[in-house]
Amino acid sequence: QVDLVESGGGLVQPGGSLRLSCTASGTFVRIVVMGWSRQAPGKQREFVSTITTGGATRYGDSVKGRFTISRDNAKNTVYLQMNDLNPEDTAVYYCYANFLNTVYSESWGQGTQVTVSS
Repeated sequence: QVDLVESGGGLVQPGGSLRLSCTASGTFVRIVVMGWSRQAPGKQREFVSTITTGGATRYGDSVKGRFTISRDNAKNTVYLQMNDLNPEDTAVYYCYANFLNTVYSESWGQGTQVTVSS
């Protein structure tokens, strides 16, 4: 089992920046992919970004060019640098990890609120 703890959410003005962090702990052989999704009120969960152990990244269309994902494999931590935020980015951001123990499994964090408002 992998536990994920997110941090870094909060209230920011439009055009501002935030950096989210997520650290994994628990029992696993290795973490393959870490990433972020988000869910705004009344909307379905939306893919934001992923990063592999080797550093390959993917981004959702709505965040390309504004968000940057990075990862510290030694610390089992993934980061999401969010720039030029707008009110449509307001959501609960969830970290997840695809990991190998005896089989491949997936864990999700509890979420961290990001609110973009003036």
